[in-house]
Amino acid sequence: MNAAEFPGFAEFSRRIGAYSPEDRERILEASRMTETADPRTLARQLGTAAILIELNLDAEVLIAAMIRHRLAGADAPADAAAREEAAEELGRRFGEETLALAEDSVKIARIAAPAKTVQEAGSLRKMHFVMVRDIRAILIKLADKLYALRTLEEAVGEARKVAAQECLDLYAPLAGRLGISWLKDEMEDLCLKHLNRDVYLHIKEIVALKRGERSDFLDLVRERIAGEAKAAGFNVEVQSRAKHFYSIYQKMRKRNKAAGEMYDLFGLRILCDAVDQCYALLGLVHRLWKPLDGRFKDYIAMPKPNGYRSLHTTVLVSPGINGETAAGGEEGRTLEIQIRTREMHRTAEYGVAGHWLYKRGEGYKKHAAPGEEENFAGLTLEGIKRELLGNRVYVFTPQGKVVELPAGATPLDFAFAIHTSIGERCLLAKADGAVIPLSSPLKSTQVVEIVTAANARPSENWLRSVKTARARNKIRAWLQRNGEGKNQPKKKEEEGKIPAKPGAKAEEKAPDQGSRGETEKQRVVQRRGIFKVKVEDEKNMMFRFAKCCNPALGDSITGYVSRGRGIIIHRRDCSNLGHIPDFNERRIDAQWENTGMFLKRFKITARFRENLFSEIEGVVRKFQGHLVEGRLDETEPNRLTGYFTMRLENREDVRRVLKHLRGIPAVSNIQGLG
Repeated sequence: MNAAEFPGFAEFSRRIGAYSPEDRERILEASRMTETADPRTLARQLGTAAILIELNLDAEVLIAAMIRHRLAGADAPADAAAREEAAEELGRRFGEETLALAEDSVKIARIAAPAKTVQEAGSLRKMHFVMVRDIRAILIKLADKLYALRTLEEAVGEARKVAAQECLDLYAPLAGRLGISWLKDEMEDLCLKHLNRDVYLHIKEIVALKRGERSDFLDLVRERIAGEAKAAGFNVEVQSRAKHFYSIYQKMRKRNKAAGEMYDLFGLRILCDAVDQCYALLGLVHRLWKPLDGRFKDYIAMPKPNGYRSLHTTVLVSPGINGETAAGGEEGRTLEIQIRTREMHRTAEYGVAGHWLYKRGEGYKKHAAPGEEENFAGLTLEGIKRELLGNRVYVFTPQGKVVELPAGATPLDFAFAIHTSIGERCLLAKADGAVIPLSSPLKSTQVVEIVTAANARPSENWLRSVKTARARNKIRAWLQRNGEGKNQPKKKEEEGKIPAKPGAKAEEKAPDQGSRGETEKQRVVQRRGIFKVKVEDEKNMMFRFAKCCNPALGDSITGYVSRGRGIIIHRRDCSNLGHIPDFNERRIDAQWENTGMFLKRFKITARFRENLFSEIEGVVRKFQGHLVEGRLDETEPNRLTGYFTMRLENREDVRRVLKHLRGIPAVSNIQGLG
């Protein structure tokens, strides 16, 4: 079934009659692209578009709402290349602006919800503004959610309450922030209906009863105001209104009263032509009836962040309406009155959506009325971003949860924000699938993944990379607890020991006293110097060396982020790298941290002597050097031949070390090998 065959399509075609002929044809073309076996999907597509028409939005928004399923969902191509081709085709048919709107609406549809806390809900709302390039994409999302609420009776069990709570926490406040009061009010009322049906029905019944009771009263007040305004030369429209159910419910909870005890369930709204008339009408109303102290609000002089402007006052209207007290001393009734211009009313009802105003014969266009340009600027996407986001970034976890951090925050801040144990075992980070340094600033909308390892641990270097107090305090606490902070004794490092060159035998402890009878070769000893590898820009990271190529100091190396085993260091020319399927995706830059050290290899021939190895090592250490590797073989009876590699801080020490080695009585010859 396609949209044209759907029973509700005729009504939809009628509703788009106000658009220009060109726009109508484009909208119908987009609707014909919706083909599905599920009539509910078609109903939702057309229902969402119908709400966008109620919002007076342009053809681009309607088309984007109907073609977005081509970019995501069951109708979207599974292959990335095919999806890109489909997007290009949509851009050619409907324009790049429409395609961008559809792409933004798909993007924000992936935001995970519902939120567990008020703070999480706030972050999720802000993320909508972070992710879109055009604020109309958010209006598509709101229209879709309102349609879902209108048809939520079809849902069963707990799913209905989950969907309603999501809209109450996230989308109704989002509509309020954009100033679309009718949409916010309807969302809240429908959410209350599905979350607390008994209270909803009770409030509905009370409002219906009191509407009958107060009908004559409100008519008299409306006529009195209209008459006085006309006498003063003002062209006004006076409307009576019932407050929406959810706001009544909130007042019931706040005041701890039942619905039957609430008396301010109705109010009046006065619409006029100009701002100065608003204040003149306020004076007129206060002359007619006494205003209540503390119940006046001037949202014209101080508009709400969503652009709402109006005067609010509450007056005590006597039963006689004209100001006289009724017989029997009956008390007056409180009445809330709003006074605003017609342009303010349009903004109050439609918010940011009201600025895509339809002009017959010209199509829909972005519009701000004279004198409203400054107010409209505050409702633009950039204006909202400046006010809401401030100096913050918003990133996703791989599960879609939004994490709010200060600008300049790094993956380490993110890791500790998720959980202390994640931060303490942080090995490396990925942003949108690519490995990034732990010290790199995060950007809004990135999907950040932390790779942990059981033997990873914080270092003092991390303190220079974090921006949040939480991360800094957790790192300091760990360093202090493990004796690795400043002024703490350093632990002996066991990790990162460099392996021997291929062919060397396994390390064994040099005996204090040799035994010539055990083997022809007296002893073979390898001592490993302690070296560190720097991965990306991070030092002191946990890693292990690949056994296939045994990289040694001086070799050109690279890192591979393994699954579950941390970072594996290979030589760049390792033949096994070509056999690792995802090596290019999981490769990470690595280099020796100790490249400033000087290495010298030498050969020794000597007479057999107990503890000769220890004497050689003692000479090297005398000049602040270390033996990287060494071995002594008994090549002839009572003759030893040895090969050693030593590490020295200064090249100048080589000559002095070799001189002192020649001074060992058992050494007959020593030869530098480069």
